[in-house]
Amino acid sequence: MTRVLVTGGAGFIGSHLVECLLKQGHEVISLDNYFTGSKDNLLHLRDHPCLEIIRHDLVNPIMLEVDQIYNLACPASPVHYQYNPVKTIKTNVLGTLYMLGLAKRVKARILQASTSEIYGDPTVHPQTENYWGNVNCVGIRSCYDEGKRVAETLMMDYHRQNQVEIRIARIFNTYGPRMAINDGRVISNFIVQALTGQELTIYGQGLQTRSFCYVSDLVEGLVRLMNYETFEGPVNLGNPEEFTILELAQKILELTRSKSPLVFKPLPQDDPQQRCPDISKAQAQLGWCPTITLSEGLNATIPYFADKLKPCG
Repeated sequence: MTRVLVTGGAGFIGSHLVECLLKQGHEVISLDNYFTGSKDNLLHLRDHPCLEIIRHDLVNPIMLEVDQIYNLACPASPVHYQYNPVKTIKTNVLGTLYMLGLAKRVKARILQASTSEIYGDPTVHPQTENYWGNVNCVGIRSCYDEGKRVAETLMMDYHRQNQVEIRIARIFNTYGPRMAINDGRVISNFIVQALTGQELTIYGQGLQTRSFCYVSDLVEGLVRLMNYETFEGPVNLGNPEEFTILELAQKILELTRSKSPLVFKPLPQDDPQQRCPDISKAQAQLGWCPTITLSEGLNATIPYFADKLKPCG
């Protein structure tokens, strides 16, 4: 039995990871300050004998004894990470620093949840791990983009200077049950708007592209990466199937049978025009490739939102 710490364990991805690790027979500690995470995400696991739940903010150090650390703690939606940008960058920098210090002290392996946002508005397509990115370091998204880039720097320096065992996952758009109603990202926005009869808000002309990975595929990739015995640099984890935002809106309208109209608004600052992972490295090293299609994933996600939107009582 491995003792595993998951920071951000009550979050969307974190709660699915906690559930997966418990099913594999590990002892799991979930750490979360509940800024964007929810206790409801772990409610079905609260009596599990191998789960310990701790309320803690990563901008403060903590002393624990663990074998592995998945560092997922940080708001991932622009709505949330721009709400308190100073706190966002503190979580990315101080949180990663404290987790690396813990990993160094107890000789734990640590996986950093980085992001496709480190590529910014890319000039290379699809994005490979050796692409350095095109990020506006003073823009409104930089608290997250640059925070994650610094987190990767810290990971590399602790590895080179202190021989800490590290893994870095660059996570692309992920979706599925347990996303927050007010998450602010495109899939949750569209589903909520479609189910409630609101206009679907499309920024720009909707021709910008994204790739969408279902959460169970992503969690499998994270676990495989953590347990891969050799560190060979950051690894992209995402679904390389690419869709325009307009295509996504039309698909969600079709699956929800919604009559909601589309409304077009100006494109936000620094919103990437293309975002799609090259996952050759993950395929070669981890034997990992997403298996859930967008239609399958949306059909598993829409009922979750429909249930959440039901009036109480």
